Amino acid sequence: KSKFKDLNNADGDWIGTLFLQRYSDKYLYNRFENGVQAGGRISYVKLFSIIAVFILIIACINFMNLSTAKASHRLKEIGVKKAIGADRQTLIFQHLGESQLITFLSLIIALLMVALMLPEFNEITGKQLILHFNPNIAITLLGIALITGLISGSYPALYLSGFKPAMVLKGRLNTSTGEQWLRKGLVVFQFTVSIILIVSVLVVYKQIEFIHSKNLGYNKDHIIRFINEGKLPEHLEGFLTDIKRIPGVVNASTLGNNLAANQGSTSGLDWEGKNAGEDIQFGNLEVDFDLIELFGFEMKEGRSFSREFNTEASKIIFNEAAITAMAMEDPVGKTIKLWGEEKQIIGVVKNFHFESLYERVKPCFLRLSPGSSNILVKIKSGMERETVGRIAKLYREYNEGLPFEYRFLDEDYQALYAAEERVAVLSRYFAGMAIVISSLGLFGLAAFTCERRVKEISVRKILGSTEFSIVYLLSAEFTKLVFASVFVALPISYLLTRNWLNSFAFRIDLQVWFFISAGLLALFIALITIGIQTVKAARSNPAINLRTE
Repeated sequence: KSKFKDLNNADGDWIGTLFLQRYSDKYLYNRFENGVQAGGRISYVKLFSIIAVFILIIACINFMNLSTAKASHRLKEIGVKKAIGADRQTLIFQHLGESQLITFLSLIIALLMVALMLPEFNEITGKQLILHFNPNIAITLLGIALITGLISGSYPALYLSGFKPAMVLKGRLNTSTGEQWLRKGLVVFQFTVSIILIVSVLVVYKQIEFIHSKNLGYNKDHIIRFINEGKLPEHLEGFLTDIKRIPGVVNASTLGNNLAANQGSTSGLDWEGKNAGEDIQFGNLEVDFDLIELFGFEMKEGRSFSREFNTEASKIIFNEAAITAMAMEDPVGKTIKLWGEEKQIIGVVKNFHFESLYERVKPCFLRLSPGSSNILVKIKSGMERETVGRIAKLYREYNEGLPFEYRFLDEDYQALYAAEERVAVLSRYFAGMAIVISSLGLFGLAAFTCERRVKEISVRKILGSTEFSIVYLLSAEFTKLVFASVFVALPISYLLTRNWLNSFAFRIDLQVWFFISAGLLALFIALITIGIQTVKAARSNPAINLRTE
């Protein structure tokens, strides 16, 4: 696959730089800027890989918090083992072994879930992936499981094995300030990632909604497209005339390319007042009679191509962006040269999007080229099924033996943003997973805190504290952690989403409510999670909790 970069040498002659790209790389590495590879769909692969790593890290953090939260239940076990001679290294290996066992069991469950959910995933992504194992994949999965087990089990192993026998046999669990801050920091990290994902989901959703509602400068609805092939080129005028007689057909014409695809460009134009050495690239749209009317392009001035005139082949129409780029006043009636051939400007159309919304509206011209490769037919709304059936019947009369294969034009438009649509769907799943897992982490920290303060809570209840005051006391600390996550996450999410939106020439504005909604949602989920533990602790029986004193 070759790509070209346009350059002009000192003499003004066109030269090119040729480079090669592996065909297998074309799908993922499909974006070029000035002849240099600048990303493409690979960006989304990297994005979701990073999100997956973060979710795995969140899960590891949860294991640490939940393990240390339940540490008090294992105090006497650890104390007895140490008292009868078990050293710290033995206890570390025991806890790491437990962590590895849980991780490998999780791997088995994950593989079963992947097998069950793969059809649904294929439906979302539009792919046909299969669960295929080979030595490389097996080694990679086992390596990920091993590393995950070591990361998640390291802190609990070091934490639990470090207790002194005399202290733990008395049931005392002393936690340093540093350890408390570490656990809180881990929870802040979890919710920071979750809030970033929530904001990202909102922004991606609103941008996709904007894309589908954006005025393109033409009407793409109820238009079918099929290829001008077989015997059609020989009888095209008669075919188009017969199509227009079909009930339900509004109009029919041909177009040299699909408006949802790259139209190609040229700088081979000359006009009066053009600066020497000026190189403006113009989009080249090959159109037929009635094409402007079919799409509903709005004429700013002048007229469209018409069969009433016999010299239309020598005429040309520009868009507003082209007239602005040429700095031309009163363009209608003026003459330009296209590839050395004189063309008279008969009209100017208002700007319309003939490329994706990643690109700004560029200068372009429309030149008459009857019998182009794409046949377009506009159909009345509500009559699509029966009208397409009649068109198919007529097509088979002209092209006997060839199947009638067509697409609606809005499907081509949607295909431009298929990757973004999939990102929107998948990001919702990832955000949901991150929120659930983060809530489990907060649940673990709440359980740990309530466990350590159970006697304090009991004493407070005996001295007259209400359940509400106790719930407020316990929840305030966790709420501060969530607020800290919000303050950390919002600036990061703003920078990330702004960077993504900057890839679109036409994009939404980042609204304050995106960030406020994400913060409030995270806070709401956190309060529910915390409330389960704090209410349970506040309602516990003081007599049972204090009977060992």
